[in-house]
Amino acid sequence: MSDSAFSHIAVLGAGAWGTALALAALAAGRQTSLWVREADVLADIQAGHGNRFLPGVAIPDALAVTGDLAEACKADALLLAVPAQVLHAFADGLKPHLRAGQPLVICAKGMEKASGKLVTEVAAQSLPDAALAILSGPSFARDVARGLPTAVTIAAKGPLAAKLQASLGSTTFRPYASDDLTGVALGGAAKNVYAIACGVVEGMGLGENARAALLARSFAELSRLGEHLGAKRETLMGLSGLGDLVLTATSPSSRNFSSGIELGRGGTVTGLSAPGHPLAEGVATAPALVARARAGGIEMPIAEAMADLLSGALPLGEAVMRLMGRKLTVE
Repeated sequence: MSDSAFSHIAVLGAGAWGTALALAALAAGRQTSLWVREADVLADIQAGHGNRFLPGVAIPDALAVTGDLAEACKADALLLAVPAQVLHAFADGLKPHLRAGQPLVICAKGMEKASGKLVTEVAAQSLPDAALAILSGPSFARDVARGLPTAVTIAAKGPLAAKLQASLGSTTFRPYASDDLTGVALGGAAKNVYAIACGVVEGMGLGENARAALLARSFAELSRLGEHLGAKRETLMGLSGLGDLVLTATSPSSRNFSSGIELGRGGTVTGLSAPGHPLAEGVATAPALVARARAGGIEMPIAEAMADLLSGALPLGEAVMRLMGRKLTVE
């Protein structure tokens, strides 16, 4: 496989993130297709009304949109932008349409709640014949769709990462290549849990000192689990680890941070999942992250407190006291 770019990229999933990635691929000069699951969204885009998942962003005519999954899968490489919790089920329907060795880039962030598997592990098990890659990093969909400067990590084995990098890179979208699929997947999943925690601190009015301390200790937890799973430290220190954590855990534009703020002000998980209020990814990831850490004997007190808070097993005030009352130790 050469480092030259793929000619035709298809993005599977037309939510905000999938649509933004399709616009990035188009801006990079690729023939680009976008597979749309929802019939009403497909009709709106085809009628020139845009995508309700990304309001205010124009969809150019050059972007081919389709509701035919088999047709979309004829592309040279596929970017899979479906939520982590439906990845397994979607992969089962995708499998008949994949060619052996076809590049498949996972663009979801999270861990499968039922199994504790990273998205790359789910895809590798469900689609073993695909050439697997993952794209992650500090990247709000709206900024990418507007063509604002963004840098991400693309991880794959062998020369595939470089070819995907060449296919998606432009003056406004800068992918860095890696071979550490585990580190990239873990960083994208764990940061959502810690972003909720930082939001809780904000919502409770505990101050900037507390939020900075929580952010630093969250990264320490992420690093411990990453080392156990074989992730590279430079990956966790990079865009898809620390970079994404800082963005998601400090910006009100983050669903996870905003959800944490609401919880810190006395809101409930039930309220956060009300119709029209998309549930933060970290809610489903928290118990999976904790289960994965416990299986490896890795101590992750912040993630554990968040999982218990989100499940209703731990009252809000007690979550803070549990963390602050732990035995003093070295950093």
